[in-house]
Amino acid sequence: MILGIESIALTPLNRLFFRRFMSHCLPVCLMAFMSVSIYAADGDTVRKPANAAKASQQAVKPAPKARKVAKAKQVDTRPSYGRTAGLHQSADALDLRSSVALVIDQDTHEVLLRKNDQAVLPIASLTKLMTGLVISDANLSHSEMIAITQEDVDTEKGSSSRLAVGSVLSRGDLLHLALMSSENRAAHALGRTYPGGLPTFVKAMNDRARGLGMASTNYVEPTGLSSRNQSSATDLAVLVGAAYNVPLLRELSTSPGREVAVGRRTLQYNTTNRLVKSPNWDIGLQKTGYISEAGQCLVMQTKVSGRKLIMVFLDSAGKLSRIADAERVRRWVETNHARHIMTAANTAG
Repeated sequence: MILGIESIALTPLNRLFFRRFMSHCLPVCLMAFMSVSIYAADGDTVRKPANAAKASQQAVKPAPKARKVAKAKQVDTRPSYGRTAGLHQSADALDLRSSVALVIDQDTHEVLLRKNDQAVLPIASLTKLMTGLVISDANLSHSEMIAITQEDVDTEKGSSSRLAVGSVLSRGDLLHLALMSSENRAAHALGRTYPGGLPTFVKAMNDRARGLGMASTNYVEPTGLSSRNQSSATDLAVLVGAAYNVPLLRELSTSPGREVAVGRRTLQYNTTNRLVKSPNWDIGLQKTGYISEAGQCLVMQTKVSGRKLIMVFLDSAGKLSRIADAERVRRWVETNHARHIMTAANTAG
């Protein structure tokens, strides 16, 4: 038997209570139920855009950047002019790695060793010795401040420099860095600011060479970056002798290092010739040089076994070969000197 709602009301009081309950509480319960449903619906509506936005952000998230791979520095593997000319085929008593060499007594001009000494080759930064000589001849103020400009940037070989465009240094500091550290922008700035400009400076370089009797020498710029700066070992020995007569060039070229203030920075520069710091060597003047067309080059005035010697090494095969060749020559001279002393002593006895 199915009982209706009215059947559970046993008394008139119960029926009255039930009716009031239904008339007042039921609407409130229905409204509460509807509010919960609407809230749930609204919650879904609010969350969906958030999820959609998140999904959208994930969709447009940029792909991770590819890692940059450092490009390997290109090494110029072109053979030097001397190698192309076959000069490295020439033999010598000391088995030197330089295709051109000349060692002479500075006082007597006696030739102790020669190898292809008349060959005319690119001379790289040995050029800077003439740059220094011409600047010295001009008696320009060494305290005058000179700014590095875009004109001083190497467009010949693309070499780097720590002297940024806008750096300001004294002419004296520029000369120091050019001779000691072979600073190309420093050397170019010296030529650019010469009275009359760079063309006049290059002409002065060539005029000075002719005045010294360097008939096989030609300069086109003051740094040595151009392979058209060329000379012979014989001519370079003359240049070393002339530069040695200038005390400032001796001092600056044999300086082991120097701190230079450039703007707010202090830069440490060092010599390019490791023999300068060696206790086995007494070097009065020196200059190194390298471009691919010239090979490794070195000129020095030095004292060995009491003799003042001028050494020239051009177109050496490796970075340390010019140093090794100089060491071979020094030991050879010392050995011969010892033999002469022994011979003289035996003769006298």
